[in-house]
Amino acid sequence: MLKKKAIFILSLGIMLGVFIGLCGSVFAEKGNADVAADTEALPYEDLRTFTEIFGRIKRDYVEPVSDKQLLEYAIRGMLSGLDPHSAYLVAEEYQELKEGTTGQFGGLGIEVTMENGFIKVVSPIDDTPAQKAGIKTGDLIIKLDEKPVKGMSLTDAVKLMRGEPGSKIALTIVREGLEAPLKLTLARDIIKVKSVKSRILEKGYGYVRISSFQSGTGEGLKEALAALKKENGGALKGLVLDLRNNPGGVLNAAVEVSDAFLRSGLIVYTEGRIENSEMRFNATPDDLIEDAPVVVLINGGSASASEIVAGALQDQKRAVIMGEKSFGKGSVQTILPTSNGAAVKLTTARYFTPSGRSIQAEGIEPDIALGRVKLETLDKADSLSIKEADLSGHLQNANSAAKGKKEEVEGDKGKDSDKKDGDKKDKSDVEDYSLHEALNLLKGISIIKK
Repeated sequence: MLKKKAIFILSLGIMLGVFIGLCGSVFAEKGNADVAADTEALPYEDLRTFTEIFGRIKRDYVEPVSDKQLLEYAIRGMLSGLDPHSAYLVAEEYQELKEGTTGQFGGLGIEVTMENGFIKVVSPIDDTPAQKAGIKTGDLIIKLDEKPVKGMSLTDAVKLMRGEPGSKIALTIVREGLEAPLKLTLARDIIKVKSVKSRILEKGYGYVRISSFQSGTGEGLKEALAALKKENGGALKGLVLDLRNNPGGVLNAAVEVSDAFLRSGLIVYTEGRIENSEMRFNATPDDLIEDAPVVVLINGGSASASEIVAGALQDQKRAVIMGEKSFGKGSVQTILPTSNGAAVKLTTARYFTPSGRSIQAEGIEPDIALGRVKLETLDKADSLSIKEADLSGHLQNANSAAKGKKEEVEGDKGKDSDKKDGDKKDKSDVEDYSLHEALNLLKGISIIKK
């Protein structure tokens, strides 16, 4: 009897606590006049069910569970039921999130989300264990160290994937196109993400890769563009901005990146239920590459902040978007610290491109769609193409007859020169079909402008 009475008192206390909390929020928002009307709508039956289940777990569950644990589980379930991106972060998880936005954290270097109870890879981060192991966008992780992820929260899965540098974890992956699951063993590492990388593709044409959007990404882009211009006599003929497999990040960083290529106009705006969730971001004067043409590369791993940039530059007719349809994450999460040192990551708004498009669950459609094709170089002996010059007894070119002897003398030298130039070509550029097509498009635009 005493035990039942204790459970009843505990249940009543919880119900009263919820009731008081809800009433308090009603008072704060609507005042005394509306309290009666609003409290009538309180879900008393559901609150009674909650307290009943809470009491049954305390009494009948196979192992003892503390009140703190049960309430934490209830909060996690309440948030995870809203959407895949809302979550409750205990103090340790909150700290890890803050570290991630600054560009350094421990783990595998993989951006993930939940899909049908499994962990889905949004994208691997450049130069991390996940990327080096060959993990791809769209992979489904079904086991972590032989522990099934089905029924596991996203937060718990991420916590398992993180750990001491050098320690190993086995991932069992289901990949489209493979009949059997793929098992990979990865060694954890300190993930130091340099979000901006750049290089010259050819004289006058620059390449910038942004792997994620962090607090310092905007400044990193400015430095990269300045270096590229300096290397090319102060100006660029065109730029490839690579956002493939970029899972997103800080909203302000996406605004800064977009602003680097725009002189004016709207970049992005957000809409939500609360007043401070409605924001508008506009470009400031000065295009850092002086209106040089831009091609933005995207794919199915380009999400969130990447889609903000692609959508802004597409709507403002500032860039050609090339590649595959993007991921389609068009929601904004706000981090709300709590009094116990934890935080709530809550979806508070949707963002819209300048033309008013919401890409939530839709994605950005590229202006020029490209399939997943890999280019490979062929030696001359392996080439199957036949030209007129290959036919036996073909007529000589009249213009070349007069200089035939000179070519015979300098022929070997010419071959050596060709080989030297070929060696300068970055092999990754040759094999990257999307980058190859982006560079060709920039060259075409440059010719037309002339």
